[in-house]
Amino acid sequence: MAAVLVGQFHARDAEGRVYSVHEFKESNPPLDGVAGSAPTTTYKLAIGDRVEKLDGKEFRLIQSGTIITRESETVYAS
Repeated sequence: MAAVLVGQFHARDAEGRVYSVHEFKESNPPLDGVAGSAPTTTYKLAIGDRVEKLDGKEFRLIQSGTIITRESETVYAS
């Protein structure tokens, strides 16, 4: 499975800290030789910590459980 960086955005926690979040598309290889399923979107902080998308503009840092809110639109990689 290969992950390709497709964009990034900033999010802020309740204490005002800003996080740089990277958005990846992961290709899912075919399991049975037939075309693979749709790519999966995953999120990570710039420092590598995993991020889980919740509802709307909210995300949760997996390691600490901190809830962050998306502030900026995604800047897409070219």
